[in-house]
Amino acid sequence: MTLPARDAELVQIVEASLADAARRAGEWLVCRPGCTQCCYGTFAINQLDVLRLRAGMDALRTAQPERAAELERRAQRWIDEFGRDFPGDPATGLLGETDAERARFEEFANDAPCPALDAATGLCDLYDARPMTCRVFGPPVQTDAGDGARALGHCELCFVGATPERVAACEMPVPGEVEQSLVDELGREGLSGETVVAFALLRSCGTPEDG
Repeated sequence: MTLPARDAELVQIVEASLADAARRAGEWLVCRPGCTQCCYGTFAINQLDVLRLRAGMDALRTAQPERAAELERRAQRWIDEFGRDFPGDPATGLLGETDAERARFEEFANDAPCPALDAATGLCDLYDARPMTCRVFGPPVQTDAGDGARALGHCELCFVGATPERVAACEMPVPGEVEQSLVDELGREGLSGETVVAFALLRSCGTPEDG
């Protein structure tokens, strides 16, 4: 299955929101190429992220096959190292949905580098195809604080010494409704569940293949 055309609209909205937040933040936002703070630790991605990453891999195989092959090797090494303890189905790469599996995921591979990270350059080999979580990491964004409460969260390297008012003034709006509508659309087509980057690069993640 191919990436929905409306994903380009979602990416455009997020990129514009990020640029505006960065303009307001100025030097408080220290995110720069080569900073890899957000490239360590495993996080869940949805099926829209999966399709975007797979499209990015297809493009990379065409443009830079050797780099794509190295990225696949990094993804396989990640699975070889962490797959045994994966809190889900290692055959499909889909994360488990029970309370116990979700609790295990909280402590799973927290120090592992993302397979898309090129350690030599500190850059992402799939930057243009990166998941939404990566795109909103850094600036202040609304996060779930538990029990239905919301709070502004941001990269711990950013806004050091800033007042709560300054942080709030630099909030990055995130179009969660647009993303969720696309995820729901994919769900109706049989693509559902969450996975992680390494499996998305090497598996179909329990979803129908392209065709």
